[in-house]
Amino acid sequence: MGEVQTCALKNINLDISPNEFTAIIGPSGSGKSTMMNLLGCLDKPSRGNILLNSKNIAEMNESDLSVLRGKTIGFVFQQYNLIPGMSALENVLLPLEIQEIDDDKALERANEVLGMVGLSDKVNNMPYQLSGGQQQRVSIARSLACDPDIILADEPTGALDSRTGRDVMDILYNLWKEEDKTVIIVTHDMNLAQYAKRHIVLKDGMIVRDVTNENPIEIGI
Repeated sequence: MGEVQTCALKNINLDISPNEFTAIIGPSGSGKSTMMNLLGCLDKPSRGNILLNSKNIAEMNESDLSVLRGKTIGFVFQQYNLIPGMSALENVLLPLEIQEIDDDKALERANEVLGMVGLSDKVNNMPYQLSGGQQQRVSIARSLACDPDIILADEPTGALDSRTGRDVMDILYNLWKEEDKTVIIVTHDMNLAQYAKRHIVLKDGMIVRDVTNENPIEIGI
């Protein structure tokens, strides 16, 4: 910021293992968004290393980083980020088209993941014809399209009412429990964090707490 250097994150040393359900928690300004962008390979660190599948993203060019991100990470955003002029099915097909998946296989996969989130009857609906919860389900289906190992969700229920938010968390929980996905949620809401098995708490750009959640909310058990 001009001549003033601000460290959004500092002295971070962190391992997240496959098939963990982790919540990154902290107030506004704690560094959550920066950590999400780094974990999601959307940004590269100004110094230090970030290893994803043994590849150091700090040393990768944008083209290789984009390929790694597209195949490995599925993103769920607070504001859905659906393309208004495309149907639910077309929104989910988009990442498959970017990865140049065969058309027939892409269509089969898009319908499959929309079925996984309970929207088989809404495939031709436009975003404006869907409720907020349904739009978030389309967003989750889109994140699953390329069968990524990691689901990274940024305040995934922030724009939803509490009941619909619980339905969305049910889906993320089951992706972890039943589909063996690594799920990372970024949130300031401790109620949301209670679904996760691990809590990483940020304050002023540093990890101040990294603990196992002994009493997570369990879904469908």
